[in-house]
Amino acid sequence: MPLRTLQFSNIIDLSHPIDASIPLWPGDPAVQFTDEASIAKDGYFLRSFQIGEHSGTHMNAPASFFEDGMTIDEYSPQQLTPEAVVIDVSAQAQEQPDYAVTIEDLHHWEQYQGIIPAGCVVLFYTGYQHYWKTPERFFNMDAQGVMRFPGLAAETARFLLEKRKVGGFGIDTHGVDPGASVAHQVNRLTLAQAGIVLECLTNLDHLPPKGVTLAIGLLRLRGGSGSPVSVLALTP
Repeated sequence: MPLRTLQFSNIIDLSHPIDASIPLWPGDPAVQFTDEASIAKDGYFLRSFQIGEHSGTHMNAPASFFEDGMTIDEYSPQQLTPEAVVIDVSAQAQEQPDYAVTIEDLHHWEQYQGIIPAGCVVLFYTGYQHYWKTPERFFNMDAQGVMRFPGLAAETARFLLEKRKVGGFGIDTHGVDPGASVAHQVNRLTLAQAGIVLECLTNLDHLPPKGVTLAIGLLRLRGGSGSPVSVLALTP
Protein backbone atom coordinates (compact mmCIF):
# COMPACT_ATOMS: atom_id res chain seq x y z
CA MET A 1 0.00 0.00 0.00
CA PRO A 2 1.55 3.36 -1.03
CA LEU A 3 2.09 5.84 1.78
CA ARG A 4 0.08 9.05 1.78
CA THR A 5 1.91 12.37 1.93
CA LEU A 6 0.73 14.14 5.07
CA GLN A 7 0.40 17.90 5.25
CA PHE A 8 -0.94 19.20 8.54
CA SER A 9 -0.72 22.34 10.66
CA ASN A 10 -2.30 21.16 13.89
CA ILE A 11 -2.37 18.08 16.14
CA ILE A 12 -5.40 17.47 18.38
CA ASP A 13 -5.53 14.85 21.12
CA LEU A 14 -8.77 12.85 20.93
CA SER A 15 -8.14 10.81 24.10
CA HIS A 16 -9.36 11.26 27.66
CA PRO A 17 -6.77 11.06 30.46
CA ILE A 18 -7.14 7.88 32.52
CA ASP A 19 -7.74 7.94 36.26
CA ALA A 20 -9.78 5.97 38.79
CA SER A 21 -12.88 8.14 38.28
CA ILE A 22 -13.48 7.61 34.54
CA PRO A 23 -16.91 6.32 33.43
CA LEU A 24 -16.87 2.51 33.35
CA TRP A 25 -19.22 0.22 31.49
CA PRO A 26 -21.36 -1.70 34.03
CA GLY A 27 -19.44 -4.79 35.14
CA ASP A 28 -16.04 -3.65 33.88
CA PRO A 29 -13.10 -3.85 36.30
CA ALA A 30 -12.23 -0.77 38.31
CA VAL A 31 -9.27 1.34 37.27
CA GLN A 32 -6.59 1.06 39.95
CA PHE A 33 -3.11 2.51 40.34
CA THR A 34 -0.66 1.14 42.90
CA ASP A 35 2.60 2.80 43.90
CA GLU A 36 5.36 0.22 43.52
CA ALA A 37 8.39 2.45 44.01
CA SER A 38 9.00 5.96 45.30
CA ILE A 39 11.76 8.47 44.76
CA ALA A 40 12.28 8.76 48.53
CA LYS A 41 12.71 5.01 49.05
CA ASP A 42 13.90 3.65 45.69
CA GLY A 43 15.29 6.63 43.83
CA TYR A 44 12.57 6.47 41.16
CA PHE A 45 8.77 6.56 40.92
CA LEU A 46 6.83 3.61 39.46
CA ARG A 47 3.20 2.50 39.51
CA SER A 48 1.40 -0.61 38.38
CA PHE A 49 -2.13 -0.30 37.07
CA GLN A 50 -5.28 -2.28 36.32
CA ILE A 51 -7.73 -1.33 33.59
CA GLY A 52 -10.20 -3.17 31.38
CA GLU A 53 -9.37 -3.56 27.70
CA HIS A 54 -12.45 -1.50 26.79
CA SER A 55 -12.09 1.32 29.33
CA GLY A 56 -11.20 4.95 28.69
CA THR A 57 -10.71 6.01 25.10
CA HIS A 58 -10.35 2.59 23.51
CA MET A 59 -10.41 0.48 20.37
CA ASN A 60 -12.31 -2.78 19.96
CA ALA A 61 -10.94 -5.83 18.15
CA PRO A 62 -12.91 -8.60 16.38
CA ALA A 63 -12.05 -10.99 19.22
CA SER A 64 -14.38 -9.02 21.49
CA PHE A 65 -17.39 -10.38 19.57
CA PHE A 66 -16.15 -13.34 17.53
CA GLU A 67 -14.48 -16.51 18.72
CA ASP A 68 -11.15 -16.89 16.91
CA GLY A 69 -11.51 -13.26 15.75
CA MET A 70 -8.47 -11.09 15.10
CA THR A 71 -6.94 -9.71 18.30
CA ILE A 72 -5.87 -6.15 18.99
CA ASP A 73 -2.16 -6.87 18.49
CA GLU A 74 -2.79 -7.92 14.88
CA TYR A 75 -3.82 -4.52 13.48
CA SER A 76 -1.27 -3.19 10.99
CA PRO A 77 0.39 0.23 11.19
CA GLN A 78 -1.42 1.17 7.97
CA GLN A 79 -4.79 0.47 9.59
CA LEU A 80 -3.83 2.64 12.55
CA THR A 81 -3.14 5.76 10.46
CA PRO A 82 -6.39 6.22 8.51
CA GLU A 83 -7.97 9.25 6.93
CA ALA A 84 -11.02 10.44 8.88
CA VAL A 85 -14.12 12.56 8.37
CA VAL A 86 -16.27 14.07 11.12
CA ILE A 87 -20.07 14.20 11.14
CA ASP A 88 -21.77 16.44 13.70
CA VAL A 89 -25.01 14.95 15.06
CA SER A 90 -24.93 16.84 18.36
CA ALA A 91 -28.15 18.75 17.65
CA GLN A 92 -30.05 15.52 17.04
CA ALA A 93 -28.49 13.87 20.10
CA GLN A 94 -29.48 16.82 22.25
CA GLU A 95 -33.13 16.37 21.26
CA GLN A 96 -33.11 12.55 21.41
CA PRO A 97 -30.78 11.04 24.03
CA ASP A 98 -30.61 7.65 22.30
CA TYR A 99 -30.48 9.05 18.78
CA ALA A 100 -29.44 6.56 16.08
CA VAL A 101 -27.55 8.22 13.21
CA THR A 102 -29.46 7.85 9.95
CA ILE A 103 -28.50 7.48 6.30
CA GLU A 104 -30.15 10.86 5.78
CA ASP A 105 -27.58 12.37 8.15
CA LEU A 106 -24.86 11.02 5.86
CA HIS A 107 -26.49 12.39 2.73
CA HIS A 108 -26.81 15.80 4.38
CA TRP A 109 -23.07 15.78 5.17
CA GLU A 110 -22.22 14.66 1.63
CA GLN A 111 -24.35 17.45 0.16
CA TYR A 112 -21.83 19.97 1.50
CA GLN A 113 -18.59 17.95 1.82
CA GLY A 114 -18.68 15.45 -1.03
CA ILE A 115 -18.87 11.67 -1.02
CA ILE A 116 -17.42 10.01 2.08
CA PRO A 117 -14.10 8.56 0.89
CA ALA A 118 -13.44 4.82 0.85
CA GLY A 119 -11.14 3.55 3.57
CA CYS A 120 -11.72 6.44 5.94
CA VAL A 121 -12.84 6.21 9.56
CA VAL A 122 -16.08 8.12 10.10
CA LEU A 123 -16.14 10.00 13.41
CA PHE A 124 -19.45 11.03 14.97
CA TYR A 125 -19.60 14.02 17.30
CA THR A 126 -22.66 13.68 19.55
CA GLY A 127 -21.65 16.13 22.27
CA TYR A 128 -21.50 13.38 24.90
CA GLN A 129 -17.76 13.99 25.28
CA HIS A 130 -18.76 16.95 27.47
CA TYR A 131 -20.40 14.59 30.00
CA TRP A 132 -17.25 12.51 30.57
CA LYS A 133 -16.67 13.87 34.06
CA THR A 134 -20.28 13.12 35.03
CA PRO A 135 -20.61 9.35 34.52
CA GLU A 136 -24.34 9.31 35.36
CA ARG A 137 -25.01 11.77 32.53
CA PHE A 138 -22.54 10.10 30.19
CA PHE A 139 -24.35 6.75 30.38
CA ASN A 140 -27.78 8.34 30.93
CA MET A 141 -29.30 5.19 32.46
CA ASP A 142 -33.09 5.20 32.84
CA ALA A 143 -35.19 3.81 35.69
CA GLN A 144 -35.14 0.35 34.09
CA GLY A 145 -31.35 0.32 33.95
CA VAL A 146 -31.18 0.90 30.18
CA MET A 147 -28.45 3.24 28.95
CA ARG A 148 -29.72 6.06 26.74
CA PHE A 149 -26.87 7.49 24.71
CA PRO A 150 -26.60 7.98 20.93
CA GLY A 151 -24.90 5.78 18.35
CA LEU A 152 -25.30 4.55 14.77
CA ALA A 153 -28.31 2.74 13.39
CA ALA A 154 -27.30 -0.67 12.04
CA GLU A 155 -28.55 0.20 8.55
CA THR A 156 -26.42 3.35 8.58
CA ALA A 157 -23.31 1.37 9.46
CA ARG A 158 -24.14 -1.21 6.79
CA PHE A 159 -24.57 1.55 4.17
CA LEU A 160 -21.19 3.07 5.05
CA LEU A 161 -19.39 -0.27 5.08
CA GLU A 162 -20.97 -1.64 1.90
CA LYS A 163 -21.71 1.44 -0.23
CA ARG A 164 -18.93 3.78 0.87
CA LYS A 165 -16.38 1.06 1.79
CA VAL A 166 -15.29 2.92 4.92
CA GLY A 167 -12.68 1.50 7.25
CA GLY A 168 -14.54 1.96 10.51
CA PHE A 169 -16.12 4.31 13.00
CA GLY A 170 -15.38 6.42 16.03
CA ILE A 171 -17.63 8.22 18.49
CA ASP A 172 -17.51 10.28 21.69
CA THR A 173 -19.94 7.99 23.56
CA HIS A 174 -19.15 4.62 25.15
CA GLY A 175 -20.39 2.75 22.09
CA VAL A 176 -20.81 3.04 18.33
CA ASP A 177 -24.08 1.22 18.98
CA PRO A 178 -26.76 3.23 20.82
CA GLY A 179 -26.72 2.62 24.56
CA ALA A 180 -30.03 0.73 24.49
CA SER A 181 -28.68 -1.81 21.98
CA VAL A 182 -28.13 -5.33 23.24
CA ALA A 183 -27.20 -6.87 19.86
CA HIS A 184 -24.14 -4.63 19.23
CA GLN A 185 -24.88 -4.79 15.52
CA VAL A 186 -22.63 -1.89 14.50
CA ASN A 187 -19.68 -3.38 16.35
CA ARG A 188 -20.34 -6.79 14.84
CA LEU A 189 -20.74 -5.47 11.29
CA THR A 190 -17.54 -3.45 11.50
CA LEU A 191 -15.40 -5.99 13.31
CA ALA A 192 -16.54 -8.81 11.03
CA GLN A 193 -14.32 -7.16 8.41
CA ALA A 194 -11.56 -6.24 10.89
CA GLY A 195 -12.48 -2.58 10.76
CA ILE A 196 -11.69 0.18 13.25
CA VAL A 197 -14.01 0.85 16.20
CA LEU A 198 -13.02 3.76 18.46
CA GLU A 199 -15.13 4.71 21.48
CA CYS A 200 -14.99 7.39 24.19
CA LEU A 201 -13.22 9.92 21.96
CA THR A 202 -13.06 13.59 22.87
CA ASN A 203 -12.35 16.97 21.22
CA LEU A 204 -14.26 15.95 18.10
CA ASP A 205 -15.77 19.44 18.02
CA HIS A 206 -12.27 20.81 17.34
CA LEU A 207 -11.91 18.90 14.07
CA PRO A 208 -12.83 20.02 10.55
CA PRO A 209 -15.37 17.91 8.64
CA LYS A 210 -12.70 16.33 6.43
CA GLY A 211 -9.00 16.28 5.73
CA VAL A 212 -8.13 14.62 9.05
CA THR A 213 -5.55 11.86 9.53
CA LEU A 214 -5.63 9.75 12.69
CA ALA A 215 -2.66 8.24 14.50
CA ILE A 216 -3.99 5.48 16.77
CA GLY A 217 -1.55 4.35 19.44
CA LEU A 218 -2.69 1.11 20.99
CA LEU A 219 -1.20 -1.35 23.44
CA ARG A 220 -0.32 -4.50 21.51
CA LEU A 221 -1.86 -6.77 24.09
CA ARG A 222 -1.25 -10.24 22.70
CA GLY A 223 -4.60 -11.99 22.34
CA GLY A 224 -6.46 -8.85 23.47
CA SER A 225 -10.12 -8.07 22.78
CA GLY A 226 -9.30 -4.37 22.64
CA SER A 227 -7.03 -1.75 24.13
CA PRO A 228 -7.06 1.70 25.69
CA VAL A 229 -5.66 3.99 22.99
CA SER A 230 -4.09 7.38 22.47
CA VAL A 231 -5.61 8.91 19.34
CA LEU A 232 -4.09 11.97 17.69
CA ALA A 233 -5.75 13.87 14.86
CA LEU A 234 -3.55 15.63 12.30
CA THR A 235 -5.53 18.46 10.73
CA PRO A 236 -4.94 20.96 7.90
